[in-house]
Amino acid sequence: MTRDLFNAELRQLQDDVLILGSMTEKAILDAVQALRDGDAAWSRKIIDDDNRVNHKRFEIENRTIFVIASQQPMATDLRSLASILYIITDLERIADHAEGIARINLMLGDEPLPRKLGYIPVMAEKAVEMLRASLKAYIEHDVDAARAICDSDDAVDQLQDAVYDASIQAMIADPATVQRNTYLIWCAHNLERIADRCTNICERVVYTVTGHMDELNVSKY
Repeated sequence: MTRDLFNAELRQLQDDVLILGSMTEKAILDAVQALRDGDAAWSRKIIDDDNRVNHKRFEIENRTIFVIASQQPMATDLRSLASILYIITDLERIADHAEGIARINLMLGDEPLPRKLGYIPVMAEKAVEMLRASLKAYIEHDVDAARAICDSDDAVDQLQDAVYDASIQAMIADPATVQRNTYLIWCAHNLERIADRCTNICERVVYTVTGHMDELNVSKY
C-alpha cells in the first residue's frame, strides 16, 4: 500500500468515525425526546436502529484491521489506527446507553404527560456537546481541546447528583413515585456514562498525538 493510498484509507476511516458519531448523537437526542414525549413507538425504533450502529462499528473495525495488517504502520500511523478501534467502541457503547434510555421509556409505560424530567434534558445537552467537541478534537488532533472537554464531565456528574437528590426527595414525599423516580435515576446514570465515554475519546486524542496515555477523566469536585 503506497503512502497516498494509506492516507486516503485513513481519511475514509476518519469520515466513517464521524458518521458513526452522528448516528450515536441522533440516538441520544431521540431517546431523550421520546422519553419526554412518552413516545413508545419512537423508543422501539431507537432500539431497533441500534443494530445499524453495531453494524457500522464492525464495518469500520474490519477495515481498520485490514489497513493495519496490509500496511504494518509504525509510530503515529499505528496510534491513529489503534485509536480508531477504541473510539468506535466507545461510540457504540454510547449508543447502547441511548438505547437504555429508550428501554426505560417503555418501562415507564403510560406515565402522564408532559413528563417532568428535571435536569435530565440539560444532562443530555451537555453530553451531546461533549460528544461533538470530542470528535472535533479527534479530527483536528487538538490536544488542548481534548483536555478541556474532560473538565466538562464534572458538570454532568453534578447534574446526575442533582437528579438523584431530587428523585430521593420526591420518593420520600410520595412513595407512589418510587418506581418512576428510580427510572429517572437510571436515565441520569446512562447520560453520565455517555459523558465518561466522551472523555475516553479525548484520552485517545491525546494518545494519538503525543504517544502518552493520560487519564483525563478525574473528578475535580
